[in-house]
Amino acid sequence: MSTKSTQHHPKRFLSSGFTLAVTIGGIIGLGILRTPGEVAEVAPNPFLFVSLWVLGGLFALLSTIVAAELICMTPRSGGSYSLVRRAYGPFPGFVIGWVDWLSFVSDIALKAVVVTEFATLLFPDIAQWQVPLAIMVSSVFAALQLKGIALGANIQQFAAAAIALIIVGFTLALVFSGSALDNNTTSFPIQAKGIGSWSLVIAALIYTYDGWLYGAYFSGEVKGGGKAIVRAAIKGVVIVILLYTFLAAALAWKVPLLSLAGNELALAGALEMVVSPMASTIVLVVAIVMTLAHQNVLYMSTPRILQAMAVDGLAVKRAKKISKGGNPIFAVVVSWGLSVFLIIIGGFEFLLHLSVFFHIFVYVLLIAGVIILRKRQPDADRPYRAWGHPWSTLICLLGWIALSLFQAVSEIQTAMYAAIMVLISWPIYRYIIRSRPKKL
Repeated sequence: MSTKSTQHHPKRFLSSGFTLAVTIGGIIGLGILRTPGEVAEVAPNPFLFVSLWVLGGLFALLSTIVAAELICMTPRSGGSYSLVRRAYGPFPGFVIGWVDWLSFVSDIALKAVVVTEFATLLFPDIAQWQVPLAIMVSSVFAALQLKGIALGANIQQFAAAAIALIIVGFTLALVFSGSALDNNTTSFPIQAKGIGSWSLVIAALIYTYDGWLYGAYFSGEVKGGGKAIVRAAIKGVVIVILLYTFLAAALAWKVPLLSLAGNELALAGALEMVVSPMASTIVLVVAIVMTLAHQNVLYMSTPRILQAMAVDGLAVKRAKKISKGGNPIFAVVVSWGLSVFLIIIGGFEFLLHLSVFFHIFVYVLLIAGVIILRKRQPDADRPYRAWGHPWSTLICLLGWIALSLFQAVSEIQTAMYAAIMVLISWPIYRYIIRSRPKKL
């Protein structure tokens, strides 16, 4: 099977501004509304609290800078699948591609249900219609993709700008409001916590910063190619780091962090204390907007995984066809169909937990791929070289390996299911290869 990196979309018509919007919109989500409570529970000291957000952001930025080398070497859409296949070959790409696609579809289903759950908190009478409403949410965003990628791109750029402004608005509301601190709560001791508690903090930070790779799912369609994607992705991560850091600093300055510990909507709790009791309603509305925006990103990204695999002969042939609007329509329909099925059976929670494990595993493969290709293809064209290589790459790799091992140990059952999935994928892969009339 050929592993050449070619561009399989008819033309590049997405701007670097779209990549910036995908990065910002892909990273900022429900996590920032909740995870401050998880971090505050373990690190109630204001300086430590803010420092953790800075360190988490810098690790995400370093990961983006290192993985950028692979992005620039792989001028085709498909995200993790395309990047991993370039570094390792067909079978690892097949495994990661199917798991990545399944994880994304599960996330589509989950986000559709989350939207309806938030909506029922605002309008309790619609609780009995949650499943039909979730299907409707998924169907609407699938239909948007049928109209063409331009519409989804415009929605994403508008949504990303709105979400960034919302975070700025929340930060300013905290800064210019009264303080909930008193003389006895201006400082907090660093509480002794076990490794399990700190692992939750690390996982929360990774979850809140996750999304820095979204631009790679559109590599074959962005004007300017890999370099434009890398510049926009790095810029997007920096913007998010600044937004999160200022918000964390405002929380630490105005609110007793221990009062946020374990709060499922910590930002709402903080705003209620210093701004208005109506803050929870406002945050719920914002949560719905963020979730819908992320649904749009997911429906733009997910079909491109299947499309890239189909081009390589590892999925249904019809999935590789691109419409005049620039979207793989059959891949959109298949992704939508599976999302609806998962919504109906409600069996996607396991897939979601599994996807978290595999996302970290994919990051290990991506960073290691930079080292592997440097050795195997030293003379290959590299429009962008990882800054600080090999030290930056090694630091990043060790960090992701540590996180992957920790997740495997702490979630041993998930790790076992993941291993079984990889083992089962081998005979499936061999069947697909043998059933093809000829090698590509």
